[in-house]
Amino acid sequence: MKKTIIATDKAPGAIGPYSQAVEVNGVVYTSGVIPIDPATGNLVEGDITVQARQAIGNLAALLEAAGADMDTTVKTTVFIKDMNDFAKVNEVYAEYFTKDFPARSCVEVARLPKDVLIEIEAVALKRS
Repeated sequence: MKKTIIATDKAPGAIGPYSQAVEVNGVVYTSGVIPIDPATGNLVEGDITVQARQAIGNLAALLEAAGADMDTTVKTTVFIKDMNDFAKVNEVYAEYFTKDFPARSCVEVARLPKDVLIEIEAVALKRS
């Protein structure tokens, strides 16, 4: 078994003792990604649509750095602060995941890091 730590400046850096992503035997496991602009390190301001677009865009950049992408993603977990935002999150999600959708869980949580409205994590296969 070979474990490879994935790190990129095109997605927000880890803000604790964890890796942005880890690849093991061709499977990529990402940490949760929140709507931080990786260029500035600042949280993006805006509603759930703005924050979802940034968080999922960050996830796409992280997967790319790991040699995977949205099409090779097999599972995502989406954490949202308010389940009333579910439809809006789905609209943004469908901009990035366009076919052969991954399995997904979406749960409402009481609080997320930096009081963001959304966090997303994924499991993906490296491109062959």
